[in-house]
Amino acid sequence: MTTAAVWVLAQSAKVFIGVVKEKRFNFRWFIGTGGMPSSHAAGASALATSVGLEYGFNSPLFAVAATFALVTMFDAQGVRRATGYQATILNKMMDDIYWKGQIEEQKLKELVGHTPVEVLAGFVFGVICAMVLY
Repeated sequence: MTTAAVWVLAQSAKVFIGVVKEKRFNFRWFIGTGGMPSSHAAGASALATSVGLEYGFNSPLFAVAATFALVTMFDAQGVRRATGYQATILNKMMDDIYWKGQIEEQKLKELVGHTPVEVLAGFVFGVICAMVLY
């Protein structure tokens, strides 16, 4: 339950930060990926912290949860970020082709990953929230 609560809190933080920065509300900030803090990192680190607090930080369950958290955070800032960067480049190419009248396609979603700072913030957010909610 803690992991789900932390995910909701992290997504809510994204909405709050978005409203403050852009002076408008966008519901996609709540259900979308990317942004500050990383809810992937927050949820995964909250899970690992909760398991560690409940079963011990030297337990096999904590080892599995910590490994899951590390893989999740690596993926959020590595593979998924690269995917977003590639989408940006492809969208620029598609715009160029579109303006030449050769193709009509939808744009790809560009904000799918996280910067290392967003992942680190999500990690810290998740650990702190899990400790507070425990």
